[in-house]
Amino acid sequence: MTTPGSPPLQTTTTTRSPLILRVAQGMAMGSADVVPGVSGGTVALILGIYTTLVGAIESVASTAGSLVRGDRVSAARHWRAVPWGFVLPLGTGMLVALAIGSVVLPPLLEGYPVQTSAAFFGMIVASLAVPWRKVAPRGVREYAVLVGLTLVAFVIMGLPETTVSGEVSLLRIGASMAVAICAMILPGVSGAFLLVALGVYEPVLEAVSSLDLPVLVTAVAGAALGLGLFSKVLGHLLDHHLSITMAGLTGLMIGALRVLWPWGGLEGRLDAPPAAGEAVVALVVAVIGFVLIRTLVVVGERTSPADPD
Repeated sequence: MTTPGSPPLQTTTTTRSPLILRVAQGMAMGSADVVPGVSGGTVALILGIYTTLVGAIESVASTAGSLVRGDRVSAARHWRAVPWGFVLPLGTGMLVALAIGSVVLPPLLEGYPVQTSAAFFGMIVASLAVPWRKVAPRGVREYAVLVGLTLVAFVIMGLPETTVSGEVSLLRIGASMAVAICAMILPGVSGAFLLVALGVYEPVLEAVSSLDLPVLVTAVAGAALGLGLFSKVLGHLLDHHLSITMAGLTGLMIGALRVLWPWGGLEGRLDAPPAAGEAVVALVVAVIGFVLIRTLVVVGERTSPADPD
């Protein structure tokens, strides 16, 4: 997906990558989506599969839309356009990571909140260069979009957590998932954090760990609806307004750093470190996260070929 005058997004091809690599990429995205403050879309961008992912989602959504309209010919055409060799192993990896992450990650965040947030903070800072390098030219519009969406994400990530007493309705879960899934494919906007703000994060995680089928089916249906609608918009933007879109995605990632601030970020606060020693530990962990992602980005750029347009 490119526009004249804009550099092409570097992504891995769907046919040359081993199955195990796709599963691993899906697990990386799924793990990120479980953590409030981290976006699976950011991971996809870092791994070089973002535009392929959006295009695949768009094809699946088009297939479903054609079936709803009763246009079987169009549905078959869109179905054949879906890169199943990419989608199936990636989706499998995501589901495995979501299942594991729903059990493992919450205790990690609870037991080591400062270190975990610091690590993710460093990782996101390191990944900012990935979309920003795709912004060309860098004019007034691009910088305006960058600043504007930085502020939008900063405000959204400062939303207080909604506390829900009693049982959460299936309608609320479905609607919340429809909104959050859109954020999950946007680099910088955490779908998990939006679920926290909407008050359905814990019920959804509990449903995953306990295999609560009514809740899971509702969540999947809401996510499918939101993802299908939003992927068409995002696909159009990547096709026709690549530079502006990448500037906006960079801004979203910068603004989302607020929720990853190690001291009070998840609660919407930006507190100072309580002790110098804790600040030093957080800084070291953040630097390690930064170096790790920069290494992955550099290796990925040297070894991953571009998708054919």
